[in-house]
Amino acid sequence: MELIHININVADADETIEFYEQFGFEESWEFETPDGETENRYIADENGTELQLSDTDGEGDFDQGTAWDHLAIGVGDVDEVFEGIDHYGVVKEPGDQPEAGARTAFVRDPDGRTVELVEPLE
Repeated sequence: MELIHININVADADETIEFYEQFGFEESWEFETPDGETENRYIADENGTELQLSDTDGEGDFDQGTAWDHLAIGVGDVDEVFEGIDHYGVVKEPGDQPEAGARTAFVRDPDGRTVELVEPLE
C-alpha cells in the first residue's frame, strides 16, 4: 500500500504551485473535469507522492474543518527553509521537539493551510 495523492481545494493553482515548488515539488500533470468546471493540477515530490490541487477559480472561503490539521514536509534545515521561503504567515517559529526527534516550524500556504517543516534531530 502507498499514499498516492492528497487533494486540496485552492483559490489560485499557479500561486499554490509556486509555494510548494519552494520545497522541491514539481508540477506533474493536469486534467479538467468533463463539465469544464474544475481544473485539477498535480505536483509531486521526489518520491512521486502528489498533491492534487483543485482550482476553485478564486473562491477562497474554505471551511478547513476540524478533521484537517496540517501537512508535514521534510526539509534538510528548518531554519534555512523558514527564513528563505515565501510563506503566508507564521504559525510557530522554528524550535526543537525532542519528544518527536525533530526540529519543526509551522507556516501557512496561500490558502491558509498549515504546513509543518520537519528536520530530524541528530
